[in-house]
Amino acid sequence: MDTDNPGATRRGLRVALVSCTALPDLDPDDRLLLTPLAHLGVRVEAAVWSDPVVDWTSYDLTVIRSPWDYPTRRDAFVTWAEKVDGLANPAAVIAWNTDKRYLRELVAAGVPAVHTQWVAPGEAWAPGDAGEYVVKPAVSVGSRDTGRYDLADPGHRRLAREHVARLGAAGRTTMIQPYLRAVDTAGETALIFLRDPAVGRLAFSHAIRKGPMLTGPHLGVNEGLYVPEEVCARTARPAELAVGERALAAVPGGPDRLLYARVDLIPGSGGEPVLVELELTEPSLFLALAPGAADRFAAAIAALATARPR
Repeated sequence: MDTDNPGATRRGLRVALVSCTALPDLDPDDRLLLTPLAHLGVRVEAAVWSDPVVDWTSYDLTVIRSPWDYPTRRDAFVTWAEKVDGLANPAAVIAWNTDKRYLRELVAAGVPAVHTQWVAPGEAWAPGDAGEYVVKPAVSVGSRDTGRYDLADPGHRRLAREHVARLGAAGRTTMIQPYLRAVDTAGETALIFLRDPAVGRLAFSHAIRKGPMLTGPHLGVNEGLYVPEEVCARTARPAELAVGERALAAVPGGPDRLLYARVDLIPGSGGEPVLVELELTEPSLFLALAPGAADRFAAAIAALATARPR
């Protein structure tokens, strides 16, 4: 690395963008990184995390992007991450963030988050007061295995119990959260943070709006890798950015070792932003919706790869 130019890229860099067998050529949004990385002199390769023939030691940096098949084999995924040197984000972060019980730690740290009830495998659960609730597994991506239930409806109450029982029988912890009605109007805000090479830490890049996705109960049908989303660009409000910064500050080990992060927020009952998820493993970053975002992320990847000793 050129000590007179901290932004200089070391020659001959190789970077792996990690995906899954269903997306061997990467998600379309991640393919936007290929050209700017090539312009920076970085050789980029898509690599499937579960492919036993990949030599992960041959890369200067391995960047997790779309391994969206890991929820049914999280232990294997975490074990893989622990064996990969130069992983972004780091393996310890992946182990913590791939189980949404991390929300309990964020709440304990004072981060405003949606109220969550947890039901472990083998525990009984009986629906409480009438209202709309979301049922989902603690290990999941892309809103898979997630349903919305109106507990005033006897049919929905039965289906909600069956959903929890189905997850428990599969050895999965269940999350039960009130459905925040603001998602139907204001939508969900996703704040995207990317590492700024100039300062060596995360900086806010852009925000997007996600519309409502959950229309009813989950009937145990496999939806594929993820549930399709309606997204568009959005201007983040100061209150949202403040919650995002608080959530990132509470990450174990601190946020300075992160290459990327996404903070998902929905307005609470009083309109205040509350955290739904802090995504540090494989979030879509919606690079296509923000001018310059792919260039910024490519520069962050190249700088982090350059900084690593070889």
